Amino acid sequence: MRYFYPIGRILFAYIFISAGPGHFTHERIAHAADLGAPLAGILVPISGAMALIGGISVALGYKTRWGAWLLVGFLVPVTLMMHGYWRLHDPAQVHIQTAMFWKNISMLGSAILITQFGGGAISLDALVHAKNDADRG
Repeated sequence: MRYFYPIGRILFAYIFISAGPGHFTHERIAHAADLGAPLAGILVPISGAMALIGGISVALGYKTRWGAWLLVGFLVPVTLMMHGYWRLHDPAQVHIQTAMFWKNISMLGSAILITQFGGGAISLDALVHAKNDADRG
């Protein structure tokens, strides 16, 4: 059962790690600007860094709670700005963006849980904690 923690962390974090680099491309920045994102040239790369750092943190289980908070900070504005299905009129786009919105809400719930429960027994956090306990003892 304890192996489910690292498996779950890695599966959850993969989308952020794989999508993060795209936030540094001209296409992604232009797309965000077209959707009305303010200061897209600055904020989109910052969001990419948040996704990458948070995703790697959660996947490795290192500073897991902080990494999950970064992902919360990433997901809230990105979900509202990029997946605002309520602003659309094309039924196909409404369908796609509704699914993307609720997918992000689901991931937000997972990130919030990780902020509270951490990385589990098989994580770099647990290894560091065990080492610190051994050094004190």
